[in-house]
Amino acid sequence: MRAGGPLTPGRGRSAGPGELGLAACSTCVCPALREQARLKALVVDRDTEAWQRDPAFSGLQRVGGVDVSFVKDDSVSACASLVVLNYPELEVLFVDGNGVLHHRGFGVACHLGVLTDVPCIGVAKKLLQVDGLENDAAHREKIRLLKAGGDSFPLMGGSGAVLGMALKSHDHSTKPLYVSVGHKMSLETAVRLTHSCCRFRIPEPVRQADIRSRDYIRRTLAVQGAPVPQPERSGKAQRPKACPKGVSEEPAGKNGLPKAHS
Repeated sequence: MRAGGPLTPGRGRSAGPGELGLAACSTCVCPALREQARLKALVVDRDTEAWQRDPAFSGLQRVGGVDVSFVKDDSVSACASLVVLNYPELEVLFVDGNGVLHHRGFGVACHLGVLTDVPCIGVAKKLLQVDGLENDAAHREKIRLLKAGGDSFPLMGGSGAVLGMALKSHDHSTKPLYVSVGHKMSLETAVRLTHSCCRFRIPEPVRQADIRSRDYIRRTLAVQGAPVPQPERSGKAQRPKACPKGVSEEPAGKNGLPKAHS
């Protein structure tokens, strides 16, 4: 596992809505939006690898998780973390964020997938309300009807396009994950693989990337002698909080917890 150093917004990651002034320049043709539109045209939303067509993902050996941790009250520095885990060479990336489920159809999972040419999956913990999608009573009722780990329902926007799936990733989780295509993978495969990598609510590669990037920020700031603010959390649950006492949270996949590479 390798945790990178401070990351300046706009270098090495896709900025979200409102970052880098994108919200302010949405009506103009700025270089960042032109580059995003160019890369968006390169997104592949179908299965491209042999292991994707196997029900048990036979042949898949490595999965990676990407997470970016930010320091509260610091708008310049951040820590990007990539964790590579054994699965039952890095062949797929889970990204803490959205893929085509995005204001302009090109979230961070698409951006990273196109730049690396590696199959990518966007896994978000909150619903991005775009194209008519709303976290309203009807949406919450669909969530309530998800009974077992692996249950899901499509996220169909007002345009008629299915932008992603809401997935109950673990039997004991009460909040779904929002899975979307990043690059070089179909939505159906992305949902199956996400569920197979969930030991807890969050896919293990992303969970480990989150843990390690936060640890890097804490250790780095301590070495520099600066006060160590709490890394800003973005709802990253370490465990499904709904798990009853005495109930063991066993891995959803067959092979248990993969081992992280250092």
